[in-house]
Formats: sequence, structure tokens, C-alpha cells
Amino acid sequence: MHYRALSRILPFAFAGAVGFIVDASVLYMSVDLLGPIFGRGLSWCCAVLVTWLINRRLAFADRAASEDLHVEFFRYMVAMVPGGFTNWIGYGLALALVPAGDWQLLIATAVGSLAGMLTNLVMASYVAFSS
Repeated sequence: MHYRALSRILPFAFAGAVGFIVDASVLYMSVDLLGPIFGRGLSWCCAVLVTWLINRRLAFADRAASEDLHVEFFRYMVAMVPGGFTNWIGYGLALALVPAGDWQLLIATAVGSLAGMLTNLVMASYVAFSS
């Protein structure tokens, strides 16, 4: 594996960890109003925004756009969709399999996030921050 690719993994994982905290926090704050599906849609969008902000400064600083941030963010959001689908499948399976309780949403969010992480790294590298 190329050195540059390896040097992106730790900052990308950091962004993912912060994104997970945002994702779970927004989900827990919105689930009573929006339910576990629409609440997760909102929380996922918030996590994508936060991970873009971190990744463009850390993991992909050498490839971040110096102009037209709207285009870069749109490209990043679109690039995260395949990982988002993987994330949602893991989330849905975990919701179905993990007994209801205080930890169910957190566990389901973690399962989904881990399921989508590799896809997101590849898509961020080759689509969102391609040079």
C-alpha cells in the first residue's frame, strides 16, 4: 500500500470517530420527534458534514479544494452515499437483531458506521478528494 494512503487512515478514523459521536448524539436528540429511521437520516447528514470538515483539514488536506467548497461538499456527500447504504443495512440489521433497550440505537449506529467505513474511505480517496 502506498505511504500516502496509509497516512490517511488514522486521520480518517479520527474523523469517523467524531462523526460517530455526532451521528449518535443527533439520533438520540431527534428520535422521539422523528423516530429511528428519519432521526437516523438527519443524524447521518450531520455526521457527513462533520466528517467532511475534518477530512478536508486532516486526511485529505493535500487534496482539499481551495475554492468552491460547495462543489467539494456536494461531491463528498455523493461519495458517501454508497457507504451510507452499507451503513443503513448494518443499522437496520442491528435494529432488528439487538433487543430493544437503552443501548439498541447506539449499537445499531456503531454497527452501521463500521460497515460503511471502508467504503467511505475508498470513495473519499477516489471521488470526493480526487486530485
